[in-house]
Amino acid sequence: MQYNFSNFKAELKKVEEFLGKEYNQLNIGRASPMVLDGVSVESYGSFVPLKNVASVSIEDPKTLRIAPWDKTQIKGIEKAIAGANLGLSVATDDQGIRVVFPQLTTETRQTLVKVLREKLEESRITVRRERETVLNDIEGKKKEGKLTEDEMFRAKEELQKIINETNSNLEATFEKKEKEVMG
Repeated sequence: MQYNFSNFKAELKKVEEFLGKEYNQLNIGRASPMVLDGVSVESYGSFVPLKNVASVSIEDPKTLRIAPWDKTQIKGIEKAIAGANLGLSVATDDQGIRVVFPQLTTETRQTLVKVLREKLEESRITVRRERETVLNDIEGKKKEGKLTEDEMFRAKEELQKIINETNSNLEATFEKKEKEVMG
């Protein structure tokens, strides 16, 4: 019997996607609507994602334009973006809201790289936790007699190959984003 890694691979894919999503939500000095994905706006008594109450478009490389569908929501959207602590400048005009991405300083870039490293480490910790779960499962199946000694060693080797590949993918994602941040 061969060990089935499909659930494990799916979990690792989720970790990679999570890291990519986290990186996309960081302000790297270039206008990106994804930075606002985590912003929730109070609308008619409940909190909803910004994209549910307004359209977000790129006006120029440093500016986003937010056009609320209901003009009475402008103050709430402005407050939500300011409260999200993203380091963005918000200005209201007759057409909606302009969100300006400030130029990054060297110090800000270095701080961002630290944040990128922290998120990378969080992902690695999750991968290690998943690996431990699978290792325990493999050893449990060996004790139950469902796997032979050779099958257990092959499964552990395959597990390590999968882990190495995932770690190199996470590292590549980090390096790509680091280059973007450092310009």
